[in-house]
Amino acid sequence: MAANEVKFKLNRLTAIGTAAITAATIALSVSAVKSQSPATIKIDGSSTVFPITEAVAEEFQKSRRGAVRVTVGVSGTGGGFKKFCSGETDISNASRPISTSEMAACKAAGVQYVELPIAYDALTVVVNPANTWVKSLTVAELKKMWEPAAQGKVKTWNQVRSSFPNAPIKLFGPGASSGTFDYFTEAVNGKAKASRSDFTASEDDNVLVQGVSRDKNALGYFGYAYYDENKSKLKAVPIDSGKGPVSPSAQAVQNGTYTPLSRPMFIYVSSKSINKPEVQQFVQYYIGNAGKFAREVKYVALPAQAYTLASNHFKNKKFGTVFAGDTKTGLRIEQLLQLEAKQ
Repeated sequence: MAANEVKFKLNRLTAIGTAAITAATIALSVSAVKSQSPATIKIDGSSTVFPITEAVAEEFQKSRRGAVRVTVGVSGTGGGFKKFCSGETDISNASRPISTSEMAACKAAGVQYVELPIAYDALTVVVNPANTWVKSLTVAELKKMWEPAAQGKVKTWNQVRSSFPNAPIKLFGPGASSGTFDYFTEAVNGKAKASRSDFTASEDDNVLVQGVSRDKNALGYFGYAYYDENKSKLKAVPIDSGKGPVSPSAQAVQNGTYTPLSRPMFIYVSSKSINKPEVQQFVQYYIGNAGKFAREVKYVALPAQAYTLASNHFKNKKFGTVFAGDTKTGLRIEQLLQLEAKQ
């Protein structure tokens, strides 16, 4: 798949409310199998992981000549795990590790899972290009804007930094079912889901892109792929975690300087589906091509060693998570590899 083809995939998401689902069904029909019902693989979850999984699904379906149908829904990481743990889906996209409550829900339903890292993301803070005053932001300034105590109080830019103008701040962010919301709030505010609520929220990253691009005073955050696709109408904000401002980029993720907003992304494969031939073929195809598709949609591919580990874990059905319900914000790629190697 050409990189420019992949870019158009990001715009397939239509506006959705919190915990709503957009089914992106990308099935190919071949005359030789029209009379047959193709095997179906159901995937749901993170909008951040969606671009990679959709690209993989499309190419996989082409290779299977219509024998397998793959549906990719977008209800956020949390919404995806709800369906996954209740047995509604075969695979769950996640932009953070499975939480303790989700682990308990899966256990209660008899659902085990194989956790497979597939790429890294540079979670990106963006402002409108007409914003001339924000050259960078510290993590403390992000917290000042987004912490629960800011609700109804921090309303203007000069409350964030005195040199900023006395202009209203318009905030855009993921909804509460989003793994990006969970990760950002833990990394910035110190606790997952701890956030002011008086902002425009959506599980659809394109809604957030549109909101920031139309308002000079706006700020938002989402996965890097959505920034890259829309960088002509957005401005990425360098983040200073104490060692100077660092812009989101593949290099900054790889060398560990883009912290704490650098994060791994995952797919989870259900124990109830892992023995299905079509699921086995799809996951093996995914692992084998994840690096290529990650680069095409502007995420960061993992080292070859990581995909070898993931393939072995899948083949050997190593159920469980190496995170034990802890998001582990700011985890560097080499630290992820160390965790995976111990499983």
